[in-house]
Amino acid sequence: MPSEKQKMLAGALYDPGDPELQADLAANREWLVRYNASLARPLPERHALLAERLAAVGAGAVVRPPFHCDYGFNISLGDHVFLNFDCVILDVCAVTIGDKTQIGPGVQILAADHPRDPATRDAGLEFGRPITIGRNVWIGGGAILLPGVTIGDDAVIGAGSVVTRDVPAGATAFGNPARLRG
Repeated sequence: MPSEKQKMLAGALYDPGDPELQADLAANREWLVRYNASLARPLPERHALLAERLAAVGAGAVVRPPFHCDYGFNISLGDHVFLNFDCVILDVCAVTIGDKTQIGPGVQILAADHPRDPATRDAGLEFGRPITIGRNVWIGGGAILLPGVTIGDDAVIGAGSVVTRDVPAGATAFGNPARLRG
């Protein structure tokens, strides 16, 4: 029988109160305290801190504190990725950000989801859907990416947009909900 963590990573319903997951959350909170206190430290030191916790951290990747995430170990950053201040990543499953992608301040990347069935939700179960952001994407400040979306290479997401569906490569999308624009 799979563990609650295995279920979470697979995108299946899981119990977030599971002791192993709670321990992972606690370890991540301790890491976030250290990382978010590192703003004045040189970039190589901050990069090394990211590599302690995240699944992958490409060369030249920059995440400006404060930064917030659930677990950290489900986040993969490509080379020269840039996340501006106050980004939130709810990484209950994989969140992959491609090379040279730039993400504005206050962006929320939300892989965590909740059951639509009220009885299942009332039982405290959750699930997640992976988010994939391609190469050379620009996401404007305050945008929100909902569970399961894929943003194609070279796409642009307008500031304040709520992305509820996949955005193809090279497309521009903005609004609430985000719609493709010519």
